[in-house]
Amino acid sequence: MQFEVIYQCHTTRARVCRMQLAHGVTMLPTFMPVATQAAIKGLTPQQVESLGITLILNNTYHLNLRPGTQVLHEAGGAHKFQGWKRNMLTDSGGFQLVSLNKFTNITEEGALFSSPFTGDLTMLTPEESISIQHSIGADIIMQLDDVVSSLTVGPRVGEAMERSVRWLDRCIEQHERSGQKDRQNLFAIVQGGLDLALRDQCLDAMIQRKDRVAGYAIGGLSGGEEKDVFWRIIKQCADKLPVDRPRYSMGIGFAEDLLVCVALGVDMADCVFPTRTARFGVALTSKGPLNLRLKKHAKSMDRIDNNCPCPTCTSGMSRAMLHHIVTIETAGAHALTQHNLVFQAQVMGGARDAIMEGRFPDYLRTFFKNYFGDRGYPEWCVNALRSVGVDLLQGGDVPLIPGSGAKWEYSDIA
Repeated sequence: MQFEVIYQCHTTRARVCRMQLAHGVTMLPTFMPVATQAAIKGLTPQQVESLGITLILNNTYHLNLRPGTQVLHEAGGAHKFQGWKRNMLTDSGGFQLVSLNKFTNITEEGALFSSPFTGDLTMLTPEESISIQHSIGADIIMQLDDVVSSLTVGPRVGEAMERSVRWLDRCIEQHERSGQKDRQNLFAIVQGGLDLALRDQCLDAMIQRKDRVAGYAIGGLSGGEEKDVFWRIIKQCADKLPVDRPRYSMGIGFAEDLLVCVALGVDMADCVFPTRTARFGVALTSKGPLNLRLKKHAKSMDRIDNNCPCPTCTSGMSRAMLHHIVTIETAGAHALTQHNLVFQAQVMGGARDAIMEGRFPDYLRTFFKNYFGDRGYPEWCVNALRSVGVDLLQGGDVPLIPGSGAKWEYSDIA
């Protein structure tokens, strides 16, 4: 990896970076769409690349189960297997062991879990997780961490944090033994739950290993915690992590979350949100999410967004047509997925341009005003951006929504 910070916001901690990996350059900050089963649902790799996307995420847990490492070896890695020519990141599989399995037992050796297909017990160790990711051939690979819900309290949080540090050492050793260090780049994952002291302890330990990792991820969030707590953990980690390494906030997908994280110093984020919400008939727009299932769109000849460059909008496909087919025809999910991925790319691309042109605070004010409009700004967003010198309430023409900032539901979308 060649990583370079090329622009820094004069007000916030946002930055623009150039990251050169084995499969090309990815400019940061960026959003990574999730290709869980080695495919972005509804799109071909060529379509994804045509949208300007240069970095996607594959899922280690799922690819290890199906098609398996033997098939990936024979194919020459996941890039060739799925026909993807640009950069790829793989997660470690740890999160799925907790979220998808009815039986998972964490020990110092690793995670013992039952296969969802056969029920057979399998042990995933840090060494095995790295070996699987070597078979996948991703440009960025993640350490296996001990994952607990962000709502977990008590001694289990500290136990998981300390084990994640020990497992990082085992992942580093396995990665360095493999001879893949020059081609595949290992990221550490900062844990510690919502406990500031544990986060600091984990940060200190993982920064000590800086010379043996290529970047850092902030893990253990986006699990239902209050958003006013979420951003403070992000800021704590981003403030302390090395400036010459990429910073990746895991599981972040809402537009407001992305921009707050960028302002706090995060470079990368991923989430299934834009593709999953497309399959629910929801289009992401600069004025907020648009639920195309609602009857009010049944006769609208408007496009989703007249200024959007995605294939769905530039083709002239109307809201009425999308209302007619969403959640019924696969073409509807296909069309909305393209649109939503382009929207995410534009949010981050707009942030990069604004940082480079010295107008990022204005970009934030304009985006949030358009996105939330008369509904008002979530208080947590106002608090987070004030912490880095940007006051969304400057001018006083948009109200504040008090509270911790619960996530919206599909029923709330206009």
